Amino acid sequence: MVEQYSAIALQTTTRNIETRADCKRNLDHICKVMKSAYMMGSLEFPVKLITLGEGAIQGFTDSIFDWDHVKAARELHTTVPGEETAILAEKAREFQCYIIGQVRAREPEFEDRFFNIAFIIDPKGEIIHKYHKLQMWPYEHSLTPHDVWDKWVELYGQDLNAFYPVADTEIGKIGTLVCMDGSYPETARGLALNGAEIIYRSTYPEPWVGFGWWEVQNRARALDNSCYVIAPSIAGRYQMGDADEPLDVHGHSMVVDYMGDVRSKRSTGGPSYVVGLIDIEALREYREKVLFGNWLKDLRMEQYRLMYDQPIYPKNLYLNEPPGKRPERIAIYRRSIEALKQRGIYTPTKRKG
Repeated sequence: MVEQYSAIALQTTTRNIETRADCKRNLDHICKVMKSAYMMGSLEFPVKLITLGEGAIQGFTDSIFDWDHVKAARELHTTVPGEETAILAEKAREFQCYIIGQVRAREPEFEDRFFNIAFIIDPKGEIIHKYHKLQMWPYEHSLTPHDVWDKWVELYGQDLNAFYPVADTEIGKIGTLVCMDGSYPETARGLALNGAEIIYRSTYPEPWVGFGWWEVQNRARALDNSCYVIAPSIAGRYQMGDADEPLDVHGHSMVVDYMGDVRSKRSTGGPSYVVGLIDIEALREYREKVLFGNWLKDLRMEQYRLMYDQPIYPKNLYLNEPPGKRPERIAIYRRSIEALKQRGIYTPTKRKG
């Protein structure tokens, strides 16, 4: 039986890195906030899981400043495992808990390329899970498996584990999503159909947090799949390491239960954390007994499959060459919109200008 425990979503300040060495400053800050969060969070139930927001370690340098992809891969980004995860592994051993984080990182099979990778470190300090972000926002330069589809399938296969891996741990089955992934019902559903009971979903950009999308999506993904959603964000983001003030404050980290209720939320945007109670046995009982609200049991797969027969966003875009600069990426999204209009899915506006 899995005893009840506390999960923590850290909300830390980040500075966009200029070199890999700059990650150390962000990691020092993360470790300080983590220590305080662990101490206070342990006063009720034992802390078994600590999560970091997207960008907490590296910031978003390549996306914001439109770095050349190959230059970023060679000069800016890391590997998993790497020096950054080694620092967090020490904390996992110290606190005897699981730690989930995210970095942009290279893979040896894809020369001069990098992905956006979520990872899970176990209490022994071992990396037990890697997930490669599946959906990118228009300014992001990372690869997805879909961008190198043919090679990815050749290397890893075409089953759920190749795209929606889930770690079966002593505190529950954990899947991971990063930022934009949570905007699409399919990504969380893929994790749930692979057994996930807890979904990590990290950081969302402004102004869309302010629009309420972050909370709506986190609650919907939890309710859709009868899963806990642990959603750490970042606090202030400093444009460069020597900046005096942050330019962007995200905030609103939260823990959502399997019925879509927010168990805890940080309304402010400063460095802090939220603590949520995780009861895996209650979730499992809910899934076994509830007939309305437990949606996976009556998915009629054959009728849903019809929606996905025709592709929309092209695969294999970067199989033979790296991603281009921002205008080239924006043009791909524009072409997808035009394709939806041509297929009669989108009706063109009559508004001029």
